[in-house]
Amino acid sequence: MEKRVFLKNMALLSGFASLKSPVNTMEELLVYAKEKNSEDLAVDEAYWAKYRKLYRLKSEYINLESGYYNILPEEILEQYIKHIREVNLQGAYYMRTAQIANREKATSLVAELMGCSVKELTLTRNTTESLDMIIGGYPWKSGDEAVMAQQDYPAMLDMFKMVAKRYGVKNNVVSLPLDPASDDELVALYANAITPKTKLLLISHVVNISGQVMPVKKICQMAHEKGVEVMVDGAHAVAQLIYTLPELGCDYYGASLHKWLAVPLGVGMLYVKKEKIAKIWPLIAETEFPDEEFDIKRLSHLGTHPVHAHLAISSSIEFYKKMGPENKLARLRYLQNYWTSRVRNIAGVLMNTPKDPARNCAIANVGIKGISAPDLAKKLLDQYGIYTVAIDNSNVHGCRITANVFTSTAELDVLVKAIKEMAAA
Repeated sequence: MEKRVFLKNMALLSGFASLKSPVNTMEELLVYAKEKNSEDLAVDEAYWAKYRKLYRLKSEYINLESGYYNILPEEILEQYIKHIREVNLQGAYYMRTAQIANREKATSLVAELMGCSVKELTLTRNTTESLDMIIGGYPWKSGDEAVMAQQDYPAMLDMFKMVAKRYGVKNNVVSLPLDPASDDELVALYANAITPKTKLLLISHVVNISGQVMPVKKICQMAHEKGVEVMVDGAHAVAQLIYTLPELGCDYYGASLHKWLAVPLGVGMLYVKKEKIAKIWPLIAETEFPDEEFDIKRLSHLGTHPVHAHLAISSSIEFYKKMGPENKLARLRYLQNYWTSRVRNIAGVLMNTPKDPARNCAIANVGIKGISAPDLAKKLLDQYGIYTVAIDNSNVHGCRITANVFTSTAELDVLVKAIKEMAAA
């Protein structure tokens, strides 16, 4: 550890002497963090060690795959289990009386978090459902074109392939550079793929396989100037990055709340700009609403689904707000830079994530020359006890490493040691 960080940690450790031990509640952490800034907290290992105690984690391996599903803190998990029990107790009575009102309350909380109107946002089950609803429900005509990247999520790319076969849509696919020189490079990449026939452009807010953070606002501005609508895959952005949907300027936005917001599995969200709602065909037929009442409810019909997950949304948002979005963002960026800065320039190591802090956050991807991505993931687990995921797609060949707020720098030291040893072999 750098001397500056070490000395800062020693000073911060002394501040924890006044706390009860062990810390088991968020409230005690709030007291400690109240007078601290995000930068100091980001490197405070004692503070985040206390946070780690709020989770139940397996000791058999180091979990560095939080990008798929964020483990719930115990307090959220316990509340969720209570909701399951209560819904089960009430049965059809709950489903026919309180279900709709509670879903609307949960939807309002998510809309408030995202800074948009509740009439422009609805709950779904995941990002795939959200964005495929837009792709499949868009009023395509033969000869229309769409733009996307090879590095976008496969489920959306597959849906675009389907509409290409069904409606005669042409898909123009670009490939993202691993470490772009500027925002202008990325904006130009998409701009050059747009033609007078382009109707819809897909971009990832955070590229799922590499962790690259995209300049969404600039790309939206460019596309709108050319008369093209923009759909954003925000699966890895909600509760990782700090932003509001209106400031991005996109037309459609989908996300999974079971990732960085730590909502139980089965909850996603879809945002559609109000004036665009009427043009999208619902995935499942719903009663049409009068024009003066037109809102996103027409896209919200999912049939019977696990409604108890919606009841946990308030607990997840409360946990996130108490942690502090700025504190979480600073810690995630610190953890990612902690390990990538130690291996990025080693011979044989392939970094598939931009170095610029403005272009990355929690997720990073690393490969090693001479080792396939699947073999690298297997070696990390079998030889070093590190669980991650192999990515072997487009120009990204390596393992996606996703630290979380419960990840310790000691665990990342094991990762650094593993990478150095395998690169030298």
